[in-house]
Amino acid sequence: MSDEYDLEAGPDPATFAAAVPEPDIDEGAAPEGQRGGDSADQRSANHSSGHSPREDGETVGADDPVYAVGVGPGNQEYLTPRGRRAIEEADVVVGFTTVVEFVEDLTDADLLTCGYKDEAEALEAFGERVAAGESGTAVAMGDPNHSGYQFVGKVQRAVEREDSDTPVRIVPGISSLQMAASRARTPMEDTEFVTLHKSGDLEADMERLAAAATVDERHLLVLPRPYDRMPGDIAAFLLEEGADPNLEALVLEKLTHEDEAIHRFTLAELSEHAGGTGTEDTPFSDLVVLAVRQSIESKAITSARR
Repeated sequence: MSDEYDLEAGPDPATFAAAVPEPDIDEGAAPEGQRGGDSADQRSANHSSGHSPREDGETVGADDPVYAVGVGPGNQEYLTPRGRRAIEEADVVVGFTTVVEFVEDLTDADLLTCGYKDEAEALEAFGERVAAGESGTAVAMGDPNHSGYQFVGKVQRAVEREDSDTPVRIVPGISSLQMAASRARTPMEDTEFVTLHKSGDLEADMERLAAAATVDERHLLVLPRPYDRMPGDIAAFLLEEGADPNLEALVLEKLTHEDEAIHRFTLAELSEHAGGTGTEDTPFSDLVVLAVRQSIESKAITSARR
């Protein structure tokens, strides 16, 4: 049975995912639809003999990777060609239902969808099928390198539990953070990025936000956590830590989707939406990024001090 990933009792899966760099893997391009060039039955036979097909069609040792693909912010125009190919060529795709729905029309693969409650079971089944010789792709929203390493760690652990020779390779995506930086005109070099969209304790992350806003006077880009660390809650916290109540705060919602919206507040105005832990307690969806902008004058003074 797969782990339940109790972050209060054991290590964070993100730590497991980041323990060592990825191994060298040949990324040679294959013809369209040729992830190894064989059927699932042939791949299974290859795996049983200790061999698996490579992307360039050659049969090598059992090291054909599983891909963890960042699908972008939701609009397929922002899904990278490499990520698309990994999804198209997979025999089995695993991911949260809300993520898989964005790419399900791109593949004939079997789709293992899940929520938080049945995530462990879905990943266990995924690992077993990869070990049996099927090509597997896990999908995550945005870019796993910005937010999603806990999921990558869970995928990697499920795969390695069944076959320690199968590596997991991340295919980066375009993050909603990048879209938000563009919409809010907050260059990443002048911005503190913090993801709260993860399980476990957030105290250190919140302290980073407070320091960036009040001491370093940097712009903020934040991925909130539904629904106990939403934009209003973050604004209220920053005010308690001494942030300027007149700072510009943008809540960027459903970026690149047809119903994209940008809500503009001062930090004080946004804090009025603090409180609660459910969908009914906030006017915002779970697909949001919070941008807090320092004034141009403040940025100029901070730069001069440096």
